[in-house]
Parts: sequence; structure tokens; C-alpha cells
Amino acid sequence: MDYSEKVLDHFMNPRNMGEIDGASGVGQVGNAKCGDIMRISLEIDEGVIKDAKFRTLGCGAAIATSSMATEMVMGKRIEDVVKITNSSVAEALDGLPPAKMHCSVLAQEALHAALYDYSIKSGVAVEGLKPPTDHDHDHDHGEEH
Repeated sequence: MDYSEKVLDHFMNPRNMGEIDGASGVGQVGNAKCGDIMRISLEIDEGVIKDAKFRTLGCGAAIATSSMATEMVMGKRIEDVVKITNSSVAEALDGLPPAKMHCSVLAQEALHAALYDYSIKSGVAVEGLKPPTDHDHDHDHGEEH
């Protein structure tokens, strides 16, 4: 597969890895069976993303899209983050191979899930935000590893 220089750079030198203690919102998406699990945590103050971190278990493209997604939201207002799509994440990385576009979808979904979590915790309505979808219906949510 041909990856852009930006994809390789974000894979080899990921930005914003980790977790925010006491995050304003946390979103986790993915499926353990396919191997890609993405978790994004956000610190939001007065409607602005002050910090974003990710933990991703997955392939190089999943790590790169997580890294780029966190970079894209820093300093942005919530209403602008809601408009970030998987295509905009892929474009920011100068494209992804078709077989890896699902990684950019996970990045978008993790961001939106974190915003949804923030919305629930804070009671702040976020226009245009839909509840997260569960792609992993047969996963045992009661088990921690």
C-alpha cells in the first residue's frame, strides 16, 4: 500500500498520544475483532478544545488518523469540530489507500463520541451532533482487559 509522507510521519511520530485526566469528554469506538480501537479524550473550556489526546490500538493508518484528528481540533470551537468528516481527516493526511478509509471514519466517530460525552456530562447541547453508533454489538462490554 502506498501511504503519503504525512500518514507515515503521523504514524512514526504520533502527536497527542495519551489520555487527559478529568477529560471534558471521552469517545471510544472500534471493534476488538478487527483490531482497531480508538479512544479520544478532549479538554473543553468555554466551547473551545483546549487539549486532545488519543489512545489507539490498530494499524499505522489508525494511529495516523487519530494523531491528525487531535491536531485538527486543537483551538477549534465545538461547532467547527462537529463538521470534521472522515474525508477531511483523510485529506489532511494527503489521502489514504481505499482499504484504509475506515480508519478515518473511526477518527471522525471517536471525535463525535467524545463531543457527545461532553454534551451529556455538561448539559451543553451541541448542534448537529448525533449519538454515537455502536459497531460492536457482540462485544462483551462488562469485561475489562
